[in-house]
Order: sequence, then C-alpha cells, then structure tokens
Amino acid sequence: MTWAQIARTTLENDHVLLRPIIPEDREALREPAMSPEIWRYFVMLIETDAEFDAFFDTALADQEADRRVVYHIIDKPTGRTAGSMSFCNIAEADGRLEIGWSWLGTKFQGRGINRWAKFLMLEHAIMKLGADRVEFKTDVLNLQARQGLRNIGAIEEGTLRSFNPMPGGRRRDAVYYSVLRGEWPEVREQLLTRPKVTRRPESA
Repeated sequence: MTWAQIARTTLENDHVLLRPIIPEDREALREPAMSPEIWRYFVMLIETDAEFDAFFDTALADQEADRRVVYHIIDKPTGRTAGSMSFCNIAEADGRLEIGWSWLGTKFQGRGINRWAKFLMLEHAIMKLGADRVEFKTDVLNLQARQGLRNIGAIEEGTLRSFNPMPGGRRRDAVYYSVLRGEWPEVREQLLTRPKVTRRPESA
C-alpha cells in the first residue's frame, strides 16, 4: 500500500478526531469555512458558496487521485466540525511529505486543536508511514501560523522568495519548517507535557 492509502484512516486522541473527508462532509465543513479572515494567507479566497464548493471538490478529487489525504477535524469535547488539514506533496520515494492545507473555523482557533491535529499527523507520518521528514510551509506574513509551527517544535529552515501568486496579485514568500524522524521523540514528549516545545539548540 502507498502512503496515501495507509493514511486514509481515523486519527484521534482525547482532544480531536481526524478522518478522511467524504462527499457527505460538504455542509459540515462549509459552516466554519465561511469566514473570509481564515483565508487571508491562503492560496485561494473563499467568500461564496461557489468558491467553497470548488475548494471542496478539489479536495475530494485530490484525495481520490492519492495526491492528498484530506482530514475532517472534529473537536472531541463538542463533537463539532472544526476545520481540515491534509497530507500533501507526498514524496514517498524520498521519505518526506508535507502537512498543509490547514484551516480552522474562527470559533476553534486558540483552543489547542491545531496542536493536537498536527501531533496526530506527525506521529502517523513518522511512526506509521515511515517518513524521515515532515515539512510545513506558510506565508512569511502569517505570523500566527509561524508561531504555531514553532510551538509544535518545527524548525524554521528558510524562505523561498516569490514562491506563488496569491489572490489580489501579491506573490507570496513561503517559509519552510520541518520535523525530522530523529527529532520526533523529543518533540513528542514535549508536546505531551509542555504548553510549548522548547527550541532545540541547533535552531537557536
């Protein structure tokens, strides 16, 4: 089985449940997605039902083609849909993949859902899929996302200038982060026991 096939499974702990999206998830995900501020630093803007439908249809198509594994994130304490994250840019032969296409409804931000969703995905990528490198990228202007990645122990690696066009005509500078297999035991322990992961000496 390929990584994309193995990753199509439910991931959960006491805080969150992640399961691959299905067509019937459209309306559950539409409600938290319809806040334009979520998409400020995204590569596409969702302001209308038609734009959301195109976004959701792309997610289904990518998953069916094994280009992505798109998770529906459920907040366990409330049972409500919180948002979505994906495994993407899957390069199994090179032992790496990306966690991306990450978004949460505004009501679910700042509640630890991002942390625990990424924890489950990191653990699954490294321990089940066998990835040697898990990477993330975000807009250089997205200070909240950059701090969130540092808080889960990802190491900032550098900026790729003029990486891609954004809605409105700006070209995004993309900042890359990663967690490597050898770093995971320390990162995992700190994620389970501390509010924030301490920066490791090599990243100082």
